[in-house]
Amino acid sequence: MTRPLRIGMVAGEPSGDVLAAGMVAELKRQYPNAIIEGIGGPNMIKNGFHSLFDMETLSVMGLVEVLSHLPAILKVKKQLLTHFEKNPPDIFVGIDAPDFNLRVEKTLKARGIKTMHYVSPTVWAWREKRIHKIAKACNRVLGLFPFEQQVYDKYQVPYTFVGHTMADAIAIEPDQKAARQSLGLDSDQRVLAVLPGSRRGEVETLLPVFLETIEAIHSKQSDITFVIPAANEHRLAQINDILSNSDNAQARLPIKISQGTAREAMIASDVILLASGTATLEAMLCKRPMVAAYKLAPLTYRIMQRIYKAPFFTLPNLLANEAIIPELLQDDVNAENMSKQLLNFFESDNSVLISRFTDLHHTLKCNADKTAAKAVVEELFA
Repeated sequence: MTRPLRIGMVAGEPSGDVLAAGMVAELKRQYPNAIIEGIGGPNMIKNGFHSLFDMETLSVMGLVEVLSHLPAILKVKKQLLTHFEKNPPDIFVGIDAPDFNLRVEKTLKARGIKTMHYVSPTVWAWREKRIHKIAKACNRVLGLFPFEQQVYDKYQVPYTFVGHTMADAIAIEPDQKAARQSLGLDSDQRVLAVLPGSRRGEVETLLPVFLETIEAIHSKQSDITFVIPAANEHRLAQINDILSNSDNAQARLPIKISQGTAREAMIASDVILLASGTATLEAMLCKRPMVAAYKLAPLTYRIMQRIYKAPFFTLPNLLANEAIIPELLQDDVNAENMSKQLLNFFESDNSVLISRFTDLHHTLKCNADKTAAKAVVEELFA
C-alpha cells in the first residue's frame, strides 16, 4: 500500500478509551504513517489518535437517560459518517458503545468498508438475538472474556478472544506502597477508594449516597481515609460541586480528591466502593475487596428486570460464575447496606477472595493490545 493506511475508530466512553489506547499504539508502531481517526479520549490521543469530536458527547448510559442526549448524538453520527464518506477508512473498529457503533459499522460495511467491533455487546446477558444485527454490522468481533466464545460459535459469527488490556497492564501483585506514596498517603493508613463512575449521570446519582456511606463509616471508624478519584476534568468539577453542596463534606471528613488516578487509588486502598461497570474488573485486577453499586432510572430498571437474563451484573461475579463480591442495585444502594459490607471487608481476612481474583486475572492476561492489533491487520488484509 503506497498511501498511508487509514483506520477509523470510535470509543464512546473512558473505559473504551483505555481499552483502545494500547491497540492504537501497537498499530502506530507497525504503521507509523497510519491515519487513525474518529472519536476517542486522551489515552488514545496520546498514542497517535486524531479525535474529530469530544468523546463526552457519547458517554451516556441507560435506555431512558440517552433520550435527552439523542439530538447531539445523532448530529455527531451524521458528521462522522460524512467525514468517513469523504475520507474512507480501510477498516473501521468500533470500541464498545454498541448502540452508536453498530449503526456506524452497518453503514460503513454497506459502503464496502471492512468493520470490526471491539468488546462484545452483552448478548450473553440479554437480547441474544442481537447477534444477528452484530453479524450484519461487522466482519468480526474482538471479545474480552472467554465465556463469550460459545455464544458466537452457536451462531457461527466470527469472534476472537483477545483478553483484556488491563490484565496485561496491572501487576499480579500490585504495589500498594508505591501507590500510596504517589497519592501522598501514609503506609499505615486505612483507605477506602470511592469511585462513583465516569459518566455525569452516574456521579449525579451515586455520589450523594456514597457520601452518606462515607459519613456512616466515619461515625464508626474515624481513622479511615476516603480517596475519590475523578475520571476527567468534567467529573472533577462535578464531584467538587456535589461535595461543596453537601454540608461542606470535604472539610468535615477525611476525603482526598484527585484527577485521573483511579487505578492508583484502587491499588492504594484497602477496600473499594464503586459504580458497577468496567471499574469492577479493574478493582478485581488490583486485588482489592469491593462493593459494587448501581442505580438506573426507574423505567430503565423495570425494562431491564424483564429482559436481563444473566445471574449477575458485575464482571467479577460473571467471570467467576458466582457471587464473589457484593453487588447492590436500586433500593439496596443505601448507606446502611454499603457501610455494613465495606466495614466487614475492613475487619475480615480477605485472602480467599484475593486468591480468586488472582486466578481470574491469569485467564484474562493475553497480551490484548498486540492480539487485537494483529486481528485488525489480519482482517484488513484478508
